[in-house]
Amino acid sequence: AGADTVKRAVELDLASRFQESLVCYQEGIDLLLQVVKATKDEAKKQRFRQKISEYMTRAEDIKKHIEKEKQDGKYHKQIRIEENATGFGYEKLFQEYLTEIVSEVWVEDPYIRHVHQLYNFLRFCEMLVKGPCKVKTIHLLTSYDEGSGRNQQMSGLEEIQQSLRNYGVTLNIAFSSSIHDREIRFNNGWMIKIGRGLDYFKKPQGRFSIGYCDFDLRPCHETTVDVFHTKHTKKM
Repeated sequence: AGADTVKRAVELDLASRFQESLVCYQEGIDLLLQVVKATKDEAKKQRFRQKISEYMTRAEDIKKHIEKEKQDGKYHKQIRIEENATGFGYEKLFQEYLTEIVSEVWVEDPYIRHVHQLYNFLRFCEMLVKGPCKVKTIHLLTSYDEGSGRNQQMSGLEEIQQSLRNYGVTLNIAFSSSIHDREIRFNNGWMIKIGRGLDYFKKPQGRFSIGYCDFDLRPCHETTVDVFHTKHTKKM
């Protein structure tokens, strides 16, 4: 298993998929270290140690490369969420980028309309309020519900707006009939694009089923998450 994982790491490395490659190198190294512990043949142990040392050196080089890309604003990380995967609550995706200097957030998502989508946005806002960032302003750009649910959409957003105000956070809401792209930006330069926007969770089996409250336990729809860093964040 260790050899297969390292082989995959090398393939990803050659394809310049460095973030994924680093994860595979780290997993492969851990597996090979376990093999070394269980091996009694000293010659084999020495060969394993030599290969592990080479892989560790390459993993450190990749780490430095990724860090430099972050500093240069060229960083790109892609996460593929498989159908029915769990463990992808909002904290999992965003917490790494919500540093203490984040005070302003932009959300562009055309589908903050229906009740469950309003709850998605509310949970995202709750994550921001909990910190460690010090968010003061959230900008939401979405589209109007074109059916009978517009009144519910508006009252729901206004309630979220009022509730955020109680926590010292201003929510600015704007609507666009042509919005299509989905992205979330923080004023520390990080930008996250999710193929399905905030609405990538599947409907729970029931109101009292596991995953109803905890999004980490909720199965997901298949989607792709792209994370970028830009030196200049465009405002709406």
